[in-house]
Amino acid sequence: MKSTLCVLAFLGLAVSAGAQTAAKVGVINIQSAIMSTNDGKKAASEIQTRFNPKKTEVDKRQGEINQLQDQLNRGRNTLSEEARQNLVREIDQKTKSLKYFTEDAQAELSQEEQKAMSELGGRIMAVIDKYAKDHGYTLILDVSSPQTPVLYASNTIDITRDIIDLYDKNAPAAAGAAPASGVVKPPAAATGAARPAVPPAPKPAPPK
Repeated sequence: MKSTLCVLAFLGLAVSAGAQTAAKVGVINIQSAIMSTNDGKKAASEIQTRFNPKKTEVDKRQGEINQLQDQLNRGRNTLSEEARQNLVREIDQKTKSLKYFTEDAQAELSQEEQKAMSELGGRIMAVIDKYAKDHGYTLILDVSSPQTPVLYASNTIDITRDIIDLYDKNAPAAAGAAPASGVVKPPAAATGAARPAVPPAPKPAPPK
């Protein structure tokens, strides 16, 4: 309700000011823009490469647990009570170890993603700032953020593709550019784009 009121208030201000000056508003999916640039794709690929060994290790450990679980299931009626309990303990230990390993990998992955997004976000904000001034925009909203009070936006005011193209065209210069005058709000860190596949931490198997 609060977001709706904010939008209506903004629209009311825009209408009342329309007679004096026409406000030019644009929208952008900042997360998609960052990860779709050549630098964003390169960063995602590098992170993926670094985390592939961890994913391989997770798959290996999960495979060992699955084998032990199959062994336990097959020997349900033939294994001695002691052998069965030993298998249960081994499965539980390996599952807990895998859970901790996976959680550590996920935390490290998030840290690497945030670092990359922070670096690329600063560069692309300089591009957005220049683009907005060159094209006379009064306001640009990030529609990738759930906190942005946007209920509807026409595709005709979406500048995401333009920013991606402009960033790639001027990537070397953009790396050292600083935003010009004006209020430039940095993007929130992205968590869902081009994320390396680190499986979720497994839950310990219930006692048999």
